Amino acid sequence: MARKTLRAPLALSDENRKLLTELSGSMTAPAREVVRAKVLLHYANGTEISSIKRHVGISRPAIYKCIDKALAAGAQAGLKDTYHSPKEPEILDDAKAWVVNLACTKPKDHGLASELWTLSALARYVAKHAAEAGFPRLTSAVKATVWRILNEQDIKPHRIRYYLEKRDPEFEQKMREVLMVYQDVSLFPAGATNDNRPTPIYTVSVDEKPGVQAIGLTAPDLPPVPGKESSVARDYEYVRHGTLSIIAALDLHTGEIIANVEPRHRSCEFIDLLKRLDSHYPTEAIIRVVLDNHSAHISKETMKYLATRPGRFEYVHTPKHGSWLNLVECAFSKMARSFLRHIRVTSKEELKERILKGIAEINEAPVPFRWKKFDLELA
Repeated sequence: MARKTLRAPLALSDENRKLLTELSGSMTAPAREVVRAKVLLHYANGTEISSIKRHVGISRPAIYKCIDKALAAGAQAGLKDTYHSPKEPEILDDAKAWVVNLACTKPKDHGLASELWTLSALARYVAKHAAEAGFPRLTSAVKATVWRILNEQDIKPHRIRYYLEKRDPEFEQKMREVLMVYQDVSLFPAGATNDNRPTPIYTVSVDEKPGVQAIGLTAPDLPPVPGKESSVARDYEYVRHGTLSIIAALDLHTGEIIANVEPRHRSCEFIDLLKRLDSHYPTEAIIRVVLDNHSAHISKETMKYLATRPGRFEYVHTPKHGSWLNLVECAFSKMARSFLRHIRVTSKEELKERILKGIAEINEAPVPFRWKKFDLELA
């Protein structure tokens, strides 16, 4: 015969009984709570401990522990784990602060080659120098320990978050001037005149794309083969023939690109582009040029040429480190994603010919680029 328990009976209120009944049949609650709910229901119904053990499938000590908690503090307390007072932390706050401080520096500041910490490198450095820093417990710190310390402060030294530093003290003012030009372009067609605008204005965005590489093949490309090879096959090795620069002006009214391809981008090459613009637009018009502060744009040679054409060109400078405000960058991006993508040539002369041909193809169906959301930037 099974031994009877000497513990007091467990009285359940209707609310607790309903709670335990629902919990004992739950498919989503933690398994330990489901088991304990079954134990308490059986015990409240007068079932002997031996029978509870057979029905539920846990040991007698676990059953007694659950029942004792319920008798002492109520049925819901019997469902929960017993609170255990944690051990005193072995890694104290000052040691954690030292690790976090290390993570906020660069490895090169400590004589290492790397620019950024990895968890492995930081853990090795911590373990190596912890004793001399006065934190001997950290001499056995591993990657997981360092990660937990950094995670408490949400520090991720292996990642980079980019930002734009506005180094130009007149950044906001120059940005507004450029955006007001773009807004003007969106409001008035090319060469439009009125009582307040007696002289027609044509607006172009100018910049250079240097370092376009003339890369050649060392072996012929292999074309796709139906049913066998789905893509072009290309030899890994290549030949460098040099670089060229694209000096381009984007007509913001029509989307037409006026460009020269040169070996370099000095003042003389920039002046050649200005001469092309001068011959391209009506002689009575103002050519408004959006451009950056590159030395070729404001050199003595360029200023000397502009002096020979007084009132012809009107400069609108983008802020320093604000090249993203120049819409000709969109045209350069289109080139990089179209005819310059994966290009291979036999010489710089062929590259120049291909670039000019690609620009001519774009000009066959030009698309004007437009800046949007003026209300936000001009507020």
